[in-house]
Amino acid sequence: MRLICYIGMSVAAANRGKTIMAVLVTGGAGYIGSHMVLELADAGEKVVVLDNLSTGFRWAVDPRAELVVGDIGDQNSVRTIVRRHAVNAIIHFAGSIVVPDSVVDPLGYYNNNTVKSRALMEVAVSTGVKHFIFSSTAAVYGNPKENPVSEEALPAPMSPYGSSKLMTEIMLADTGRAHGLHYVALRYFNVAGADPQRRSGQSTPRATHLIKVACETALGQRTHMEVFGTDYETPDGTCLRDYIHVRDLARAHMAALSYLRAGGQSDIFNCGYSKGYSVLQVIDAVKRASGVDFEVRMAPRRPGDPAAIVAKSEKIRSILGWAPQLDDLDGIVSHALAWEDKLADLKRRAS
Repeated sequence: MRLICYIGMSVAAANRGKTIMAVLVTGGAGYIGSHMVLELADAGEKVVVLDNLSTGFRWAVDPRAELVVGDIGDQNSVRTIVRRHAVNAIIHFAGSIVVPDSVVDPLGYYNNNTVKSRALMEVAVSTGVKHFIFSSTAAVYGNPKENPVSEEALPAPMSPYGSSKLMTEIMLADTGRAHGLHYVALRYFNVAGADPQRRSGQSTPRATHLIKVACETALGQRTHMEVFGTDYETPDGTCLRDYIHVRDLARAHMAALSYLRAGGQSDIFNCGYSKGYSVLQVIDAVKRASGVDFEVRMAPRRPGDPAAIVAKSEKIRSILGWAPQLDDLDGIVSHALAWEDKLADLKRRAS
């Protein structure tokens, strides 16, 4: 595998005297998308965000970016954005992400995650956008036979959510071959934490992310939390996951963008640390960080949850040169707790 290094002049210097091209971030008012906007803006990129604000927040978009409220399925609107802002790259986060919800509402997930992604790709092709980065998921692997799981493993999604993302990956591959659209699909493992400077974090009400739920419980915003399934074939019987800090994930997207701009070939990469932590280990980390021994109740398994899934991450490290900087569960938890404190303060001031 080849290692590409991306070292050179600043984006601002490179663009001096030229038409400034923009990066379109769909879902940029959401959790991961807002962190991506921060990374792009910090790097001097021109950023346009397209978000329908169904789960995102207007205030979460960094003021250095332009927010357009709209839907990625509205091709006329997307086409106007691309042309008006000279968009040359799309980073696509918009979509639905809750696995149990996808089991209940598969058609909604296929529409939001697959049909609308197809519409976005079609606009990218028709307007000449050459670089496309897709927010995929480790859920495409289902319950892998081996952990850590590599990108070469046969996909076997266990939920409509995972299937909807896999379908989009397939469409990207076919579109790339037919129309020269160069893409990177990043398969996220469990994203957690918040911006260390507390500029953004997970803010969605009734979120199902384990670390957020545990932090809310520690801060007294929930009376208790539940552990779904204690009879898995794992060391302590609870699900095992690979947790990646949201800022390291945003930096993986930056590395992918630089890779594509340098002529890199379309590819798929896992985004994880190659470390697995059980649900109970994560809860213990939150209790340590918060100093609160909150109530935890055991509950039955949820549909669509694999027993264990951990990333094999050599590929992204070697080809994109990505090196995580926040690879520490206690650090992830402390950043998440700090964000929850800020979020609670913002809510108090608004009331």
